[in-house]
Amino acid sequence: MKRIAAALAVLVLAAITVSACSSSTGAAAKPQLAVTGAYVPQPPLQDMAAGYFTITNTGGASDKLVGVSSDAATDVSMHITTASEQMQQVSSWTIPAGGKLVLGTGGNHLMLMGLERKLTAGQTVTFVLHFASSPTITVSAPVEPADYQPMAMNMPMG
Repeated sequence: MKRIAAALAVLVLAAITVSACSSSTGAAAKPQLAVTGAYVPQPPLQDMAAGYFTITNTGGASDKLVGVSSDAATDVSMHITTASEQMQQVSSWTIPAGGKLVLGTGGNHLMLMGLERKLTAGQTVTFVLHFASSPTITVSAPVEPADYQPMAMNMPMG
């Protein structure tokens, strides 16, 4: 009888361990997104502007940024800068598990077209970020002077 009870105890302990491992693996297999460093340089033109930020994914699965909307523009598009320094529109960006998506001058960036108002330093622009699997994230980005240079914004991951 003691052997049966001991065997049952071992089986119960093993089931609890497997259950705990699978539930923590499930949680880790989801993207965990956070946005930092958002800003919009004061635009030289009245009809378009650029937007920048970093999305960090501390989760165990990748996600995709599939769209952006804003209170400041009728259209927000996502662009990359090619090796020949040409802008090219893209439909999404991947945010890798345990990695970052950096939007910065000379690289990935947002283009705000059809501005609803003149953007000047000190104002705020709201972005709503839409993802393939994560809930939307609303970001308040300050409008900075045109010559603003964020500290370490464009630094590669180390």
